[in-house]
Amino acid sequence: MISDTRVPLEQQPYSMAYEQMLEKVRYEGAYPTRERADEAVRLVLAGLGRQLTGDERVDLAACLPLEAARALTTQIPDLRPLTGWAFVKDLATRSGASLATSRWDTGSVFAAVTAHAAPELITRILHRLPTGWALLFGQAELTPAA
Repeated sequence: MISDTRVPLEQQPYSMAYEQMLEKVRYEGAYPTRERADEAVRLVLAGLGRQLTGDERVDLAACLPLEAARALTTQIPDLRPLTGWAFVKDLATRSGASLATSRWDTGSVFAAVTAHAAPELITRILHRLPTGWALLFGQAELTPAA
């Protein structure tokens, strides 16, 4: 998609890939409108962008539609990584939503993210993040045997 530099990015039409991502999030989350799905995508990916660093961040951004990649990469990574549950609580605090709504948003968005990213990339991302993130991505939390 070619951007018109005279029109602010948030007012430009979405790319077809991002529209499809929004439809997946809208379906997965049973959101009433595309705008609500867009809010969830931007909130969750911004939060993930504050947690993810290195090659995994770059590789994930390359898999996502431009609008989603921008939401992920415009965030400065936080110095203290959050567990999966702390991530959900942080999103709830930032958005003013309930914990249940933030958890729902996270699962809906991450379902769409996993549709864009290869399974091995999701595995690399989960190995980089603290405990509790696998469940947010709809996967079992595996721990090494003692």
